[in-house]
Amino acid sequence: MFMGEYHHSIDAKGRIIIPSKFRQPLGELFVITRGLDQCLFIYPMAEWQHLVDKLKQLPLTKKDARAFTRFFLSGASECELDKQGRINITTPLCKYASLEKECVIIGVSNRIEVWGKDAWDNYFDISQESFSELAENMLDVDI
Repeated sequence: MFMGEYHHSIDAKGRIIIPSKFRQPLGELFVITRGLDQCLFIYPMAEWQHLVDKLKQLPLTKKDARAFTRFFLSGASECELDKQGRINITTPLCKYASLEKECVIIGVSNRIEVWGKDAWDNYFDISQESFSELAENMLDVDI
């Protein structure tokens, strides 16, 4: 399980350090793709395969299913850590998530999310204001 919040910088070549606590559960080969809310999702290969299997079950006749699958898979790329524990994030993914200098890497159960610091701060501030309401709504799913 991935959890926690870490702050790192992305260099001019699009490389960012993955927190050491995340490296072993991530494995040698993993996938990074566009996530929701203008961040990036990183999945260990087993989690990625599970997600792709679910996407394959979506009906091709549904426009939203086709659009979501295209969006999600077209930005995906396999990654591996270099000797310094960094990954290289492609230019389109950096642009999508507005990754410039300061980034926030968070663990979210079965995935890692990479956020531009400003986007994360904005998202966190808005979500923090409604956290009680979010928690109340989650009671419907036994949390």
